[in-house]
This record gives sequence, structure tokens and C-alpha cells, in this order.
Amino acid sequence: MSKPQEPHRPFFHFGNPFRAISPKGSKLSSRLVFLLATFEDSLAQKLTKLTPKSDNDVFSFLWMGLAMKLLCEIHNDVKTLIGDLELPVSDWGEKWLDEYLDISVKLLDICNDFSSDLSQLNQGHLILRCALHNLASTSSNQFVPARCSLDAWNQHISSRTSRVENRSPIMDHLEELLDLPKVKNSPKGKVLMQVMYGVKVATLFICSVFAYAFSGSSKRLLSIHVPDTYRWAQAFTELQKNVNMGIKINHSSGRFTALRVLDAVDERVKKLHSMIQENIDGGMKVEECQNLIVDLRSEAEKLTQGVDHLTKQVDEFFHVVLSGRDALLSNLRSSETVFGQGMEGLSTRQP
Repeated sequence: MSKPQEPHRPFFHFGNPFRAISPKGSKLSSRLVFLLATFEDSLAQKLTKLTPKSDNDVFSFLWMGLAMKLLCEIHNDVKTLIGDLELPVSDWGEKWLDEYLDISVKLLDICNDFSSDLSQLNQGHLILRCALHNLASTSSNQFVPARCSLDAWNQHISSRTSRVENRSPIMDHLEELLDLPKVKNSPKGKVLMQVMYGVKVATLFICSVFAYAFSGSSKRLLSIHVPDTYRWAQAFTELQKNVNMGIKINHSSGRFTALRVLDAVDERVKKLHSMIQENIDGGMKVEECQNLIVDLRSEAEKLTQGVDHLTKQVDEFFHVVLSGRDALLSNLRSSETVFGQGMEGLSTRQP
């Protein structure tokens, strides 16, 4: 971003926009260049904002919520740009339409999978609440049901399966759709396809990171190379490098899960379970146990708040994708109706 103390900086601060973004063999009007440059600069700023400041940020619910929020903004930006392009749906190539509708329905499926994984985490919190309720009593009789609840937590978490991992072909298919469809004799179409490439890269990358966070499987991780001709390429490369570094550290640390708060909760559950067993055997340190209960309650609350916030962000993204899909289908139906009426009127005037 340009700084106030740097006057006379050109508006397009990434260099000559015509050389940088005009597809080979095509001529874009100054208006189309401006629209494309504005979108790509905005995308670069969003990707920069998402770049984690430290390794601990990558799989925090705060970072994941920001990632989903920015994804909503990027998809809303696309809807705005499509309107600014004034490109009628009737001018969209059949391949463009098929690809857009295919991608949108798969993104809706992925949102449902993310929501299912988050719902499993909420179920685990209900088990924790039961254990903490029992532990709130000073009576030693409550330790046995509390231990049972902690056993139930361990069983629930260890048996947790990610729907994203089970539906991996969806992610594979989205990766295949990164290639740009060919566009001929349509400057607006070329701009649209270049914009859609940026959207697909950002969406696929964020979804792959979420899939890793929920499943713990590195099979869904991607390494996407973006040509430096795109104005947002450097910001994306930096984001991908920092996130991958966080993933590498997560693997080497031997954490139970990629989700940091969930890992913190699980660590305290195991310690508390061991202390309760000591109490039953007659050797627990009461004060140490009480401190751990307070600590677990705090981490469990963070887990609940994080899951609730991220669930809302995933729901919002679902509705953004759905509204964009519905708007396109509505415009397509309107175009077909107008075209049909025009042809009907033409036929009545035929001799």
C-alpha cells in the first residue's frame, strides 16, 4: 500500500497495468484495465492481511474466522465486478457457465462438510460441560462420573472423522478446475476468466488449509504456483509460504490436532483424567487439581466461542456462494425468456 509521505506515486503502483495484466493478443480498454487492476489489488491486500504474523496464528479459530470472512469478501467482490463488466449472461460461454455452476455446488458441499466437522466439536464440548459440572462439587463421589465424562471425551475425539477428508474427490476436482478456459474475441470474457482464476486459487487454498485443520491429513494440502504476471501473486506466495511453515511446525511438534484450542483442551483433559484416577487411588493433590479444572474450563470456553464464531462464518460463506449461484441462474432464465419472446415476435412477422 502507498504511504502518505510518498507523493507522486503512480496510481497503479505495481507497474504498467497494460503490460502486467493484458492477456496476450488482446487489447483491453482503459476501463477494463481499471476494473481488473482494482480487483487484483484488492485481492492482494486481502491475502496480505491473511498472512499469519506468527506460527501460532495459523490454526487458531481467530485466523480461520478471518480466512472465511475474507473468502466471503472475495466472492462478493466477484459479484460486484461481474455487474460492473456489464457482461450479459447470454454472452457467457457454455463452458464458463458449466464450470461456475459446477464449482459453486462443490463449494456448497464443502461448506456442509465444514459445518459437520464443527458440529462434532460442539458435541465434544457438551461432554466436557458434563464433566466440569461434576467437578464443580467438592464431593469425592463426583469424581467417578467426571472420569466417565472425560473417558467419553477421549472416545469422541479419537473416533472423530472429518467429512472433508472422506469427500476428498471434491477437493481434487476443484484443483483440476484451476486451469483457465480459453476465451476468444471477448475482452470482457478475458477479464472475467482472469478474475475467476484469482478467486479459485484463494478459495481452493483456504479450503485445503481448513481440510487439513479438521482432518489432520496432509493429503489435502496443495502447493499452488501462481505466475508473477498476476498482481496478487507475491501476496499469495508469501501467504502460502507462511501457512506451510506453520503446518511443518505443527507436524514436527507432534500435536494431537492442528486446531490449537482443541489440542490445548485435550492436553488438559488427559492431565485431569490422570489426577482423578490418583484421587480414586487416594493420592491426588487437591489444589493442583482445582487449578487444572479452572484451566480446562477456560480452554473449553475458548473452544466453544471459536467453534460458534467459525460456524457463523462458514454459514455466511455458504449463503454468499448460494446467492451468487441463484443470481446467475435467475439472470440466465431471464435471458432465455427475453430471447424466446424475441424469437416468437420475429416469427409472427415472417411472411
